[in-house]
This record gives sequence, C-alpha cells and structure tokens, in this order.
Amino acid sequence: MPVNALYRDDFYLSTSEAVVTAVHDDGGIELDQTCFYATSGGQPGDTGFLEREDGSKIALGQTKHGAAKDIIIHVPLDGQPVPAVGEKLVLHVDWPRRYKLMRMHTACHLLSVVCSFPITGAAVGEDESRVDFDMSETIDKDEVTAKMMELVNQNHPVYLQWITEDELAANPGIVKSKNVRPPMGLGRVSLVCIGENSAIDSQPCGGTHVSETQEVGQIHIAKIEKKGKENRRFRIRFGAPGDEA
Repeated sequence: MPVNALYRDDFYLSTSEAVVTAVHDDGGIELDQTCFYATSGGQPGDTGFLEREDGSKIALGQTKHGAAKDIIIHVPLDGQPVPAVGEKLVLHVDWPRRYKLMRMHTACHLLSVVCSFPITGAAVGEDESRVDFDMSETIDKDEVTAKMMELVNQNHPVYLQWITEDELAANPGIVKSKNVRPPMGLGRVSLVCIGENSAIDSQPCGGTHVSETQEVGQIHIAKIEKKGKENRRFRIRFGAPGDEA
C-alpha cells in the first residue's frame, strides 16, 4: 500500500502518528504514513521506535523500501512485539542520528560544488561519508576543506524544489551522478537547491538535508584515495583537520 512519506516535505519531523497497514511474515511493518527515512541514494534508513497505546515500544533496526519506492518497511529488532493491522502508533525517529546524517548529506553536496566532477559513488555515514569522483587530477585536501568551510560559514539556504519527471528527462545535465539514478517513480523529483535562487547548486536528490549550510558545522576532508586511474575517493569527517588523530 502506498505510504505518505512525511519526511519528503519536512526533514525536521521526528515524530508522527500512524496506523499499521500491513505486517510481513518477517516482521516488517507498513504504515499509512511515516517520518522514517528509508535507505536510498547512499543514505541509511532511520532507526528509532514505534510507541504503542499502552506506552510499550517496538524498537526499529532499519527502515527500507519495499518492491517499489512508494512502499516503506519498518524492520523491528529481534524479539520485538508485533503490532496488529489497524493499530495506532506514535513514531519516534532517533533524531540525533538522523540529524548527523542530514548534516553529512548536505556536506556531500557542498563537496560536489567544490569538486565539480561526475560522481561515481557515495555513501553517507554518521561519522564519515565518502564521495567518489571521476577525476584524475591531483587535488589538495586542505584546500578542498577550506572551500567547503567557506560555503558552510556563508550560511546559504538549503531547500527543495519539485519538478516533474518529464522536466528532469528534458534536462539530464542537472544530474551529477554517473551511475545513481535520481529518485523516480513518484511522478515528481526533488531538487536540492543551495543558495538564493539555486546560486550555489541544484541537483536531484531524495535524501534529507539541513536548512542552511552553517548547520553542517565543522567538517574536513580526512583523506583522498586513488581508486583507479580516473577515480578519487574523498572521505568527509566532522571536526577540524587532525581531530581524528
């Protein structure tokens, strides 16, 4: 059953009410609406818990998509109670974890602005993220860090614009990734825009992001790895350079 994915319109929504619409044989739970982000595009799905009317909790270890993007499955940890179809629940996202992922995902976008090369892969993490670029140039990680922090400190707005899938098909050049397709199949595509009138960046993305660049906080490029003749992997971490030493 198609779900109302509340997070698509409000990245800061960490709790909401919902009704159970299906319970799978493996324990996966479907709801009529959810604020839990489902794993997609290199960003992990949310964790947290579902609160029942008696106050007991169903702890979640994963949120993922089903056979299609309009199906979201909430996967409980082992040994959790099983809700009934039609049961009303209150959803609670692990907000500190989600917020770190939002900051990191936004940082990945800033890196793609500083390094304007085609993206060949990416993975968003709570403490470290990576972005792979199709590039052969040698580049200084401290210089990249300085340019990223300049964008952070300028505090540009970060917001969504929605376009139709036909509009995206007519403008394929806005897609920066070489091998990850933008989120399709919902009739509309979200563009993550940075800066007034998208002055800094605009690209299709279905992940969650902060609302202004200063929320990203202190970040740095910890390492640039050579993964082939024309592939460079950038590792982003929180904190100042040398904090991980």
